[in-house]
Amino acid sequence: MPIKPLIAVVDDDVSIRDGTTSLLRSLGFIATGFSSADEFLKSKHIRSTSCLITDVQMPGMTGLALYSQLSASGNPIPTILMTAHPDNSIRTQALSAGVAGYLLKPFTEKDLIDCIESALSIE
Repeated sequence: MPIKPLIAVVDDDVSIRDGTTSLLRSLGFIATGFSSADEFLKSKHIRSTSCLITDVQMPGMTGLALYSQLSASGNPIPTILMTAHPDNSIRTQALSAGVAGYLLKPFTEKDLIDCIESALSIE
């Protein structure tokens, strides 16, 4: 039996964080939520996370800054950014930096699954 990937959801909005984590669990993933980039960086799950889904705009460290820090530290995690405030320059910067996906809130279940499959290279 293959090991299920752990997906971390980082969002300061509790309803988005809990809703996304619940959806991922219902789809058969192992999912855990974090209220901030700092909380995720201090967690025991950082090394076992297969995919990171994070909000772009959060107090403290942004989602893009979190991705950049993980990449610079030698622990790149396939990352999907999500935002309710679309900004083409941030989207372009994120995708150029290697982010696996960029979702606009509200997103559909299919859009989320497509991004996760791409990030995990699931065919």
